Amino acid sequence: MSKSSFKSSVVSSFRMSWNSFKSRLLLKYALSYILMFLIPLTGVTIFIYENAINDLRREIEQTNVNQLIQVKLSIDERMSELQQITSRIAYDKQLSSYMVHHPYYEMEAIDALGNYKVNSSILEDLFLYFHNDENIYSYRGLTNVHVAFGDLYHYSNWTSDQIYSELNKIKQPMIRPAENVTVNSRNDSMLTMLFPIKPNDLYPTATVVYMVNETKLTGVMDTILSNFSGSSYIFNQKGQLLTSNNHGNALPGQAVESLASLEPGIHSMKLDGVEHSVVSVRSKENNWNYVTAIPSHQFFSKVVHIQTLFLLVFCITVLFGIIVAMILAKRQYHPIRDLIEFTKQKSSNYDMTTRNEWDWIKQTIHEYSARIDTQEPFVRNQCLLLLFKHGKPDDPEIERMVASAGLEYPHGQGLYVSLILAWDDNLEGGESANIRQHLQEMFNELEFPSLQAHVYGVEFSTKDQLALLVSVPADAQEPTQRRIEEVVEAIKVMINNNVQIMPYIGVGMPYPDLASINQSFIEAATAIDNRIMGSNGRVTYFEQLQDMIASTTSEAYWLPKKSMLKLEQSLKQGNETVASQVIIDLIAEIKEAAVPAALLRCICFDLLNSLLRTAHELGVSEVFAGIHNFSVFETLEELEDRLTSLAVSICQQVERNTETEQPSLIEDIVAYVDQKFADYTLSLEHVALKYSISISYLSRSFKEKIGHNFTQYIWQRRMEEVIRLLIHTTAPLKDIIEQVGYLDAPNFIRKFKKETGYTPGQYRKLYASSKKEQE
Repeated sequence: MSKSSFKSSVVSSFRMSWNSFKSRLLLKYALSYILMFLIPLTGVTIFIYENAINDLRREIEQTNVNQLIQVKLSIDERMSELQQITSRIAYDKQLSSYMVHHPYYEMEAIDALGNYKVNSSILEDLFLYFHNDENIYSYRGLTNVHVAFGDLYHYSNWTSDQIYSELNKIKQPMIRPAENVTVNSRNDSMLTMLFPIKPNDLYPTATVVYMVNETKLTGVMDTILSNFSGSSYIFNQKGQLLTSNNHGNALPGQAVESLASLEPGIHSMKLDGVEHSVVSVRSKENNWNYVTAIPSHQFFSKVVHIQTLFLLVFCITVLFGIIVAMILAKRQYHPIRDLIEFTKQKSSNYDMTTRNEWDWIKQTIHEYSARIDTQEPFVRNQCLLLLFKHGKPDDPEIERMVASAGLEYPHGQGLYVSLILAWDDNLEGGESANIRQHLQEMFNELEFPSLQAHVYGVEFSTKDQLALLVSVPADAQEPTQRRIEEVVEAIKVMINNNVQIMPYIGVGMPYPDLASINQSFIEAATAIDNRIMGSNGRVTYFEQLQDMIASTTSEAYWLPKKSMLKLEQSLKQGNETVASQVIIDLIAEIKEAAVPAALLRCICFDLLNSLLRTAHELGVSEVFAGIHNFSVFETLEELEDRLTSLAVSICQQVERNTETEQPSLIEDIVAYVDQKFADYTLSLEHVALKYSISISYLSRSFKEKIGHNFTQYIWQRRMEEVIRLLIHTTAPLKDIIEQVGYLDAPNFIRKFKKETGYTPGQYRKLYASSKKEQE
């Protein structure tokens, strides 16, 4: 029974694998991975192979250049030795004409010539000749010129008479190319060098003759050009071939002549029908040109093993790559297969014969997208509430949500203004709910194409009020106030055509960005609270409140009524940001007014009384305990600090009063943070938006509850998790840091070491060693 069960399990597994490989999508993945690595691999292999050959060729050529430079330096050194010998002979008293011709001293002169000959390793023979003399002197003695160069050294192309003539008239050094010379019935290839003495003298009196065996020079070249296969040449400054050395087939004369005029460097040339790599080096000492010519096929013969190695590595890599591609394709296809299984569970009409998995995945995504679309209004409402209460926070995640909700003006720079709709409280509950629902549906998302205006609405409190965000283009030629009035009139017409009542409308001031829309919202709420002063039917503009009150005031300076109304409304809303800003603006305006001191103090106390009166209306009695501190001030700066502190206290108490209905809110937030602390997008603003509370209230309440601020608590939780993973797992440090939601690993390691005194790696080793000691 067990064998049959095992057999059926193997068969089932094979069928599942076979069914997977029958998928066209899987085959496409596999082919894509194979091509993905095969095409670059082929290109890289060819590139590396070509570079290897070229590098090898350049290496050989550069080696030849270096060796040829060594040949040049070595031969230049030998030539310099000959010039030095010439100079020393010219100024040697023992080798003067008088001493040489004196019967008593001539043997000393001959011995001196022998010493000079020994000093040079390349000299075959050395002669000293004085002009118009029939004799010539060497280290072996003296002899007749015609005997020396007729019988002792016999040139096939240079007669003794020609030599005699050259010895008497030469004024510059002369070097004859290597030629066959018969020496005592033995043929040798020799170079003959004539140097007049004294050197650089316009009227030389003698000539030094150096006989150099060609094998001495080619021997120097062979010693340096080791493992050399090719031809090497030395040309004099006139392009004459002085000597050559061939390893292999010698080049014809015409090909050699073409090498004489080459510039120094590396050249590719076809010589005698064969491609050659030619290297040329020129001496600065005597202007000789040193040239080597190597057949190019030598380079390719040396890379045969490289070709074999590349082919072997390429084949092994391709085979291994195909195996890896199939594994990766299978792993890549596995999640898609899971999606297909999920689709089969959610869709009863799944076609088992189809092999186009993407159609089913697209259909599933389409269905889920339709569901998400139904949730978009809720996201937009949360963003609107956040903007109205706190403006646009400096949080990338919330900015992304605001942008995705479409609240920003879609066509360039826009102006943003807040409107509040309110209706009478004497309506019956059911009728009020119906009107609220109808208006909310109507203004959930609305556009007036003719006015280029976009409207978004949200119910912002338990009262029968609806807040609207209106955006219009900022670059229109028509005045801004006129455009806002046109939008308000269009909203009134729309309401009048759809519901039986006309609500009150409070209109704030326009702002150029969403970051200040909370200011406009407070202004709209102020306008609604003071709607009895409206002069345009049931619409009240915050901008016009000051003009409405101006007629009831005297010409003496007093605090702007619209600013005072805005301050009171911000306190009632618990918005400490707007309240603090209004106080700063009012103090600045008081400074600019330059009123008398007595009136100034009355104005300051009136501003203080406004805050205390609002606190009393809101039931914030705690602030009256320290009223003495608020009333004592010497400067406007001191008053500004005290009023700001008082406004913050009032707003915080309003926030606490609002949140007392949810006593377990902070506990829920702490539990949420404990669950999501490893999410790198987690932030104070994100949590405040999720739970629809202010950032300041969350920060303050969180610290009161936990004892640490939000950032410190997140860091502590991540530290605890990292330590736990370091102790109980062997996961790599980078994976652990990413797992706890920290993307900057180096910064985390620095902070970890600062707190614990060890790096994470040292901490893990320390714990492991202590654990072993305990065992």
